[in-house]
Amino acid sequence: MSAHSKNIAADSTRRRLSRDERLRQLLDVSWQLIRADGTDALTLGRLADEAGVTKPVVYDHFGTRNGLLVALYQDFDVRQTALIDAAIATSKPSLKDKANVIATSYIDCVLTQGREMPDVLAALDGSPELAAVKRQYQHAFIEKCQRVLAPYAGSEGIALASLWAMLGAADALSNAAIAADISEIQARDELREIILAMVKRSK
Repeated sequence: MSAHSKNIAADSTRRRLSRDERLRQLLDVSWQLIRADGTDALTLGRLADEAGVTKPVVYDHFGTRNGLLVALYQDFDVRQTALIDAAIATSKPSLKDKANVIATSYIDCVLTQGREMPDVLAALDGSPELAAVKRQYQHAFIEKCQRVLAPYAGSEGIALASLWAMLGAADALSNAAIAADISEIQARDELREIILAMVKRSK
């Protein structure tokens, strides 16, 4: 068990955790395991050991390893959505500002999660069930961008194909920044320019 996981496990044994608190603990330990050893090392048994709980506790929360991966993706998406929503709400009412907050928030959130997020996404793609969950959140993000950018687009709005292309670019740029193939600033700037060009093309 890693030192950090031991600390989380020790803290959790000092008092009885609520179900939500236990879930938060298990998700935090899962992210640490992925960061240290990769997604392949993440099993429900290993998670129970690292978190200092019995296997039935972990199975009660996630059911299966796929259930755990879905929960991790949902955990990431909740944070990403909150970050983007807050940035959009406080941004200035101009296309440049909206494009900038979408690009910056998306890249920042993926980089904050670190190298473990691409591992989870790769694991999600390995199962039709999990890929469907990822697709659900992709649709939600595209719809959000469509709403935010609609006032600046042409009368017919932004084509769905363009929005999917933008999302693909966002993922590729985020992964390149995580791998240090490009800088964080380059990733943000390029995604912003892609969004601006997409909106201008719709007019």
